[in-house]
Amino acid sequence: MSDFTHFNEQGRAKMVDVSNKETSTRIAVAHSSIQVNEKIYNQIQNGKNKKGDVLGTAQIAGIMAAKNTSQLIPMCHPLQLTGIDIEFNWDVEDLNNLNITATVKTKGQTGVEMEALTAASVSALTIYDMCKAVDKGMIIGETYLSHKSGGVNGDFNRQ
Repeated sequence: MSDFTHFNEQGRAKMVDVSNKETSTRIAVAHSSIQVNEKIYNQIQNGKNKKGDVLGTAQIAGIMAAKNTSQLIPMCHPLQLTGIDIEFNWDVEDLNNLNITATVKTKGQTGVEMEALTAASVSALTIYDMCKAVDKGMIIGETYLSHKSGGVNGDFNRQ
């Protein structure tokens, strides 16, 4: 079982020891999206959703999610995050598709990929939650890591 990093000698789950890893600046950028109908698009754009500021709430939810990732994903280390940003952009080719970009930074011994992915996912879920009374047919799109830098494994850039 020693070939698996997240299992101990008894074959049980463990959190990887990162105490000997070098501290470095680490950045991860993740994306998600949500497809909405025209009514929801107009509500969000004009601030008319009955539950309030959809994107403002989704932004805070994404930030909170990144900060709490280790409480959701069992083997994630609790991290001291140094920056979190969530951006929302309507797709220019399909105005009913809202793209979500989450950027998370830390200076530490392990990466922030899971925090960025969690932030993007929870932002999309929050938009769904705030708009589901209008249309439950919204589609949350692919969620993926587009960039990461720092650490022993080096940089990653999705092609």
